[in-house]
Amino acid sequence: MQFPFDFWNVSLWLAVTGIILLITVQLASAYEGNATLLIDQKRLRTTALIIGILFLVTVAIRIYGIVAST
Repeated sequence: MQFPFDFWNVSLWLAVTGIILLITVQLASAYEGNATLLIDQKRLRTTALIIGILFLVTVAIRIYGIVAST
């Protein structure tokens, strides 16, 4: 059985997820005083930054692979 995602798909998924989470953090900060919003903004921001860093790591690995092959 073949894994359906390759390295490019994982990198793209991390990029899109990170952007969505960062936008959500910025939009949620406008409702900081609203009691009906039950999202822990600190945890959401931390998760978004971790996913962003993972995306940058995948980009660095891809660049290393390109440079090492030449």
